[in-house]
Amino acid sequence: TIGIDLVAMVIDDLVVCGAEPLFMTDYIAVGSVVPERIAAIVSGIARGCQLAGCALVGGETAEHPGLMAHDEYDVAGAGTGIVDADALLGPGRVQVGDVVIAMASSGLHSNGYSLARLVLLGEGGPGLSAYRDELGRTVGEELLEPTRIYDRDCLALAAAVDVHAISHVTGGGLAANLARVLPVEVAVDVDRSTWTPAPVFGLIGGLGGVATADLERTFNMGIGMIAVVAAADADRGIALLAERGLAAWACGVVRERADGEHGDAEAKGGAGGAVTLVGSPA
Repeated sequence: TIGIDLVAMVIDDLVVCGAEPLFMTDYIAVGSVVPERIAAIVSGIARGCQLAGCALVGGETAEHPGLMAHDEYDVAGAGTGIVDADALLGPGRVQVGDVVIAMASSGLHSNGYSLARLVLLGEGGPGLSAYRDELGRTVGEELLEPTRIYDRDCLALAAAVDVHAISHVTGGGLAANLARVLPVEVAVDVDRSTWTPAPVFGLIGGLGGVATADLERTFNMGIGMIAVVAAADADRGIALLAERGLAAWACGVVRERADGEHGDAEAKGGAGGAVTLVGSPA
């Protein structure tokens, strides 16, 4: 699964500008080369590229004895895609009245695992083998759920409706990542009542005594990708994603930003809109 996660983190970042992924390269660093382990990691990366519709064209494996322990490994990747200049998505296209469409995540994705490990695998935590009724599986199985790869869904959406911006919800949470794709003069109130976060987020919050605000700054809380689309196309876009097997829903509307308004998050340097999370989870 680690290979799928690697591809997802690269390709889901790449597609937000409207680019079609073409190929990836990978880099695997290990304390000691174990051929079977390398094969397992690379097969996961190859599977991720199949899911993304791009090619794995090469990479590098580096052995670092003395620097890394025998069983340690680290993976990295780089992706290349293509988009016509006049089709680039981003803040410059976003308009007041646009609808914000949320796309469901498959779980934690690849963010917040330091906190997840501390709560779930640390002292007093349930541990990997513990079965949890709210998860419907063991903690370990939940933590190994691969990150969803959204590029084909996002590209299909952009081909069918008027998409203005896309945001990949990673570290920093929903508010911070959405703020980056909004122009500074607008704001969005994201309505928490439009979805119910997956049980794993409540499990971490409850067992760890983690405040909701901290959870929302760390995890995706059930939304892995966001598209900002023209209002007239919102229903059609949501229906298209549903036909592709991806749960999606409207979670907010772009509005004018009030003088002096500050949201829960804004893009770094004040170069983005203000995003506020409102309401309570469904």
